[in-house]
Amino acid sequence: MHNYFAHDTAIIDDGVAIANKTKIWHFSHILSGSDIGENCSFGQNCVVGPNVKVGKGVKVQNNISIYEGVEVEDDVFLGPSMVFTNVINPRAFIIRRDEFKKTLLKKGCSIGANATIVCGVTIGEYALIGSGTVVNKDVKPYALMVGVPAKQIGWVGISGNTLYFIDNQAEDEFANYELNNESLKVERK
Repeated sequence: MHNYFAHDTAIIDDGVAIANKTKIWHFSHILSGSDIGENCSFGQNCVVGPNVKVGKGVKVQNNISIYEGVEVEDDVFLGPSMVFTNVINPRAFIIRRDEFKKTLLKKGCSIGANATIVCGVTIGEYALIGSGTVVNKDVKPYALMVGVPAKQIGWVGISGNTLYFIDNQAEDEFANYELNNESLKVERK
């Protein structure tokens, strides 16, 4: 007996680890070798794996495929219909499974609806990727990214709200932030 919920239409392959309190909704498929943490939610029409690691508290909205090579840390939000890639130069007639690039989503980051994450990048802790953005290079922790290709237009706090700095200092309900040479020093409250 398992302590997670899977809708009757969901397909869970053998050899999958799914922790307590996770919910997997309509028409989703979890492929073998995948490891999903506790208290996650997968919306309708999601595909995970094979061999994908998803941390705890991750929210995966409708119509998302998390391919082999992607690792998702704790408390990440993936907006509806956002897209991952796993090969830089795909061709239908060339098998490149040995060329999958690692993509890492660090703790607490959020990816907006219809964004595209090109393989081989790391998205920093608590970064916020705007809807429709195309990320093709690494993203700093707490960076606010928008556009095609993605450009940093500001900083967000742990709350996900834009930080406004006075004398290089900002705060939200979770932390104090200090801007220093284009990086952010964070002190949790």
